[in-house]
Amino acid sequence: MEYGVGMHRRLDEYSSRYGHVAMSRSADGVLEVRLHTNDGPLVWGDGPHTELARCFRDIADDADNRVVILTGTGDRFITKVDTSWVGEMTPPKWDKIYRNGKDLLGNLLDIPVPVVAAINGPAAVHAELAVVSDITIAADHTYFQDAPHFRFGTVPGDGVHIVWPRLIGPNRARHFLLTGRKIGAQEALDLGIVNEVLAAPEALPRAQAVAAELAQQPTLTLRYAREVLVTDLRRAVHTDLGHGLALEGLGAYASWPT
Repeated sequence: MEYGVGMHRRLDEYSSRYGHVAMSRSADGVLEVRLHTNDGPLVWGDGPHTELARCFRDIADDADNRVVILTGTGDRFITKVDTSWVGEMTPPKWDKIYRNGKDLLGNLLDIPVPVVAAINGPAAVHAELAVVSDITIAADHTYFQDAPHFRFGTVPGDGVHIVWPRLIGPNRARHFLLTGRKIGAQEALDLGIVNEVLAAPEALPRAQAVAAELAQQPTLTLRYAREVLVTDLRRAVHTDLGHGLALEGLGAYASWPT
């Protein structure tokens, strides 16, 4: 089919390539992407930061993926950071973070079909990965927080400065990013961050049902609907993410004790 021109990835080529991602696909083309560390909740670090950018590119380049579900493992989405990854910020180290950081959000948004998030619990680290989804369903014990940035002397410039003002408005976003406050599931629903809040065991099945309903549409309809709905966000990421990451790197270097 014409929509598949230039897309050559196959699920069996990349589904077992990534140590922090488990993938499975249904007969109707719904790809379920589950983030994990040793089959438990994902712990953020160099591995996921590097892997997910590449994984999202493989997913985008597989024309058999018609809808994507993004979820976590256990009772939380991402709340912990591997502190062994944190240390003195040298230019070579930040160059790697800079390149992977641009690709992480950019490649996620380049997935050319609808993305449904099943947020299985608290999202305090890289919560933007879930909330940029086209449809976002959260477990009722979920909360959102930007835990690892400003409170620890780091500039919130890795994409959170782009995503959160668009979700909750500039004033709320500045307060959220500068204070590290938590936004609970019900408040997130009221603010429009998520679309549905359900008991934890119901979140993923609901996302699966929504994805199956979306997958009934023709492939080109799915792909072009995604295109028109994320173009503005893609443009902002392309224009502003590199600048934010550069400032974050300078801040990290300046804040390291000498």
